[in-house]
Amino acid sequence: MIPSTVFDAVCARADAAARAQRSLAQADTDSKNALLNAIADALDARAGEIAAANALDMDSSREAGMDAGKLDRLRFDEARVKAAADGVRHVATLPDPIGEIVRGYTLPNGLRLNQTRVPIGVIGMIYEARPNVTVDVASLCLKSGNAAILRGGHAAERTNAATLAVIGDVLRAHDYDPALVGSVDDFGRDGATAMMEARGHIDLLVPRGGKGLIQAVVANSKVPVIETGAGNVHIYVDVSGDPAKAIPILINAKTQRVGVCNAAEKLLVHADVADVFLPYAAAALFERGVEIHADERAYAIIDASDHPAGLLVHANDEDWDTEYLALKIGVKVVDSLDEAIDHINMHSTGHTESIIAEDYTAIEEFTSRIDSAVVMVNASTRFTDGGVFGFGAELGISTQKMHARGPMGLTEMTTTKWIGYGRGQVRA
Repeated sequence: MIPSTVFDAVCARADAAARAQRSLAQADTDSKNALLNAIADALDARAGEIAAANALDMDSSREAGMDAGKLDRLRFDEARVKAAADGVRHVATLPDPIGEIVRGYTLPNGLRLNQTRVPIGVIGMIYEARPNVTVDVASLCLKSGNAAILRGGHAAERTNAATLAVIGDVLRAHDYDPALVGSVDDFGRDGATAMMEARGHIDLLVPRGGKGLIQAVVANSKVPVIETGAGNVHIYVDVSGDPAKAIPILINAKTQRVGVCNAAEKLLVHADVADVFLPYAAAALFERGVEIHADERAYAIIDASDHPAGLLVHANDEDWDTEYLALKIGVKVVDSLDEAIDHINMHSTGHTESIIAEDYTAIEEFTSRIDSAVVMVNASTRFTDGGVFGFGAELGISTQKMHARGPMGLTEMTTTKWIGYGRGQVRA
């Protein structure tokens, strides 16, 4: 039970954001783009200020025992701030979805109907140790005509405050209410709980973080939620797979950044190629310090070769449902494509899966039957990202099956309304 004073204060901020959003919703594309470019320039100019705040957050989190994967997500040094600024500039170059006619037609009586894209309104974000999300959400919301209410978590509190100060100064300079991009971080966890209960004040809530955070928001929110999923991500090496492609893809997907949701967590290998492929794959993983959790058949194959002590362990049932976010990977041998697909659909979080194969039939079977938001073919799972997809940034990667699925960009941050143009028609 949260104090009523906190709930009332959070609702008041959301209502202020809603009032500010009505003004933004009337802005034309050129005005919004000018605002975004000014924010990007300010982020560049004050990157040192944000990075200094982030260094304090990093020190505190390191002292508190935060693991390496989360520390990597938390880092928002000058290079990352400038990269985020470039993302804002890219969002400014993208087509404005607001006002787009999704479909339109004329009824037999002459009434013209248009379904038109409009902003959602006030979008709430609850996230943790991801300060780049503050910039991403702000840029996407402003371009799509939405306001944002943010709860960025204790670990990044100084970083987020410094970032929002920069954005707020630019909003004021362009005659917008800084309530357009607000925060409830000063209320701590009570602020997040209040956001979940603020139905009628916040139009949409998006959680972004670990499995526990996401499930807590989905289970407890009275505000409509778009679920961004944890990433129990799979790579399947088919009998027709090319090892020359498979190993670089595997290493990139697992080790480039271990603490992100599109990193590979499981490797499935067809039994007909496992004896040849697994020793090479394991050696490449061991070389990079990856701990392999192997099923019985995979363990026997890998154990027959030289391997570092302590990096090969027996998998248990929990491994197949675990998102490690660490230098660990589950490895399983499967007897068929069907078994691989069934295993993935049973244990995946619905984020991203990849098949390494040259057989067109196997590829088509895999892509059509895998029930995840993104399916890659002969490519790293690390490509599942709004920036890589050309969105400039992303609100998150949706694993639910409503209007938004996969990386969420500008279009996914809109809803529609119908406009009917008549000449005096009445219904008989």
